[in-house]
Formats: sequence, C-alpha cells, structure tokens
Amino acid sequence: MNPHHRLLASTRLPALGLGLLLSAVAATATVSAAASGRDAVRQVATLSVPGQPLTSFDIGFVNGQGIYALADRANHGVDLIEAATGRPIATVGGFKGYDKAKGFSEAGPDGVVAVGRGEFWAGDGDSTVKVIDVARRAVVATISTGGHKRVDEMTYDPRDHLVVVVNNADEPPFVSFISSRTRKVLGKLALPRATDGAEQPVWNPATGLLYLSIPVLDHVEANGAVAVIDPRSFKLLRMLPVSKCMPAGLAAGPRGELLLGCSDDAIGAGFPAQSMIMDPRSGRILTTIAEVGGSDEVWYDPHAGNYYLAAAKMPGGPVLGVVNAHTRRWVANLPTGGHAHSVAADPRTGRIFVPIDVHTGGGTCPGGCIAVFAPAKR
Repeated sequence: MNPHHRLLASTRLPALGLGLLLSAVAATATVSAAASGRDAVRQVATLSVPGQPLTSFDIGFVNGQGIYALADRANHGVDLIEAATGRPIATVGGFKGYDKAKGFSEAGPDGVVAVGRGEFWAGDGDSTVKVIDVARRAVVATISTGGHKRVDEMTYDPRDHLVVVVNNADEPPFVSFISSRTRKVLGKLALPRATDGAEQPVWNPATGLLYLSIPVLDHVEANGAVAVIDPRSFKLLRMLPVSKCMPAGLAAGPRGELLLGCSDDAIGAGFPAQSMIMDPRSGRILTTIAEVGGSDEVWYDPHAGNYYLAAAKMPGGPVLGVVNAHTRRWVANLPTGGHAHSVAADPRTGRIFVPIDVHTGGGTCPGGCIAVFAPAKR
C-alpha cells in the first residue's frame, strides 16, 4: 500500500485462541446477466471477531494446504486460520503493529506470502522479513533488507527458490531477492523512477519473469507501469506503461495474463474506476474493465477460474469485484465494508476471505469481521 496517500485497514483477532465464530449469512449482490453458474459468487459466512474492535490489517494469503494467513497489525502478528472451516490455529506475534505517531510506513506486519508447504513469510515495519513455521506456530528467522522503512508486499518464485520483497516506503523504493533455502539476501534492485512507491510483485510461471506494479513514474500521476524483472540477474528489463491506473494489486492468470488492480489513489487523482488485463509479453492492454476499480490486493483462483479484486474505494461503496479470468468479463460486485482492501482465496474450497474494518457505518458487518464468499457452484 502507498504509505503517503492510503489509509490502511486491519483486522483484529485475539492474539492466541482466536475464538472465531463461523456463522452463515445471506448475501445480496447484483450479478451480471453474463455470469454463468460457475462464475457466480455469493457471501456464505462471516468470521466473527470477539474482543477489541477491528482497526488495522494488511495483506492476506492462502497456501496450498488451506491455511489463511492475515497480517494483523492490531495484534502485532499474523493470524493463521483453517480456510475450510474458519477454525483458528494461532496468531504468530513479534511484529511492530501500528503506531499512529510513526504512520503506516513503519507498521507491520504488511505483505504475506506462502513459501513451500510449511512457511509463511511476512514483512515488518523495521525493514525485516519474518519467517513463520506453521507447524511450530512461531517466527523462526528474521531477515533484514537493510532499508529504513517497512517491507511491504512480496511474491515467491519456486523455480529459482526466491522470495522477492519490496521496500515501498524507502526513497527510492527497492526490491530484495532472498533465497528461500539459505534465507540470505542475494541481490537488490533500486527503482528511482518509481516516485510514489511500488506495490504488488508477482512471479509469472508462463514467462519465468517477475512483474511489479509501479503506481507513478517520474512524478506523473497519469503514467504508471508494470516493471519486468529478471529473477536470475536481479535486473530491470523494461517498464510496461499503464495510463490513468496507478496500479496496486497484480495477479497472474490464464495464459500468463496479468490483472492490474487500478488503485484507490487513481480514484483520488480523478481517474475513472477501472481494472485492466495486460499481455505480459507485449504490455498490450487486452481488456479494460469499467465495472470495478479502486482496488488494492487482487487474487486469481485457477480452480474457480475467477479473478477477485478488493475494491475498497469503488465509487458507491467498497466491493469484492469478480471477473471471469478466461473470458476477461466482469461478473459481479458484492458489497463488503470499510477499508476492505485485502482478498485471498482457497483454491481447494473456493472460499474467498475479505477482512472488513470496524469503521463501516453499516455494510456487511458494522462491528468488523472477515467476510467469506464462495462460488455458487463448485
């Protein structure tokens, strides 16, 4: 998330023994006439969060074993939840949390990514990455990237055994390439043209390259880009230009295509609410989706065949946007709630997790919760 402009949100769960209550709820959403049974998504449950009000969270991620991890700044840790049932596993602490005096650029945890079968890696506000062993429910290593501000979003390259992390709030922002085997920083890449931070990276198995959302190039808000990076040489290959999008979320979908979540900053700058699908080889925009925008984290579920967008700043109210990744057509916008900028889906069950801040004034769960959605047919 952009540390200069965005008000980040976060979910609060009790530090240990989270005590989530799974309750079925009725969902209301307008689904496009083009949506098939495969595509349609509805809200199926909420995870009630007893205790203190929900005030600050960041990125969520679901691993291949069906564990949902949420960067929970309110409890200074990463919440681990069984995705299929909502059963709490643990909150792994030791992170900085959020200090209003220091702001979000020094808050943590931030980005989260699954590494292999048994680890989550998470960025913290002191320019470190913490390695969480799921079985031990503990931080087992802390890795410094040598910056001054937080480690934000990240991705995992299983081919090259690299965890790629972004210090988005340092000036200039920079990328670190960390061996998942030795946990050593192997290289860095500074991004001096990224004058308003750097956002979501993704490793694309279709090309073997890394891609990174750059909201603003050279101080011109209308000019953003997707940076193309070689994970083996740690070099920037080129910038794929994007206009009036200020991209944040990034996900690799069918055929290696990239979904760009045009950000809340783009809405604030007066650009239209939209999302884009890009050919990663040519940089050509294949589709502009006008029905959903103002997104932060985005996600691709290959089993459901859907992209999901956490469109917290969609004009008219926050929504979970659903796009059929194969046809590139918008399917639905489902109401969420305040600061609902995080989304992750479990490929085994199709369940989609969207944390919602307590300060909603209504919406899906005004007291704060994790809203759970799923395809109507699975």
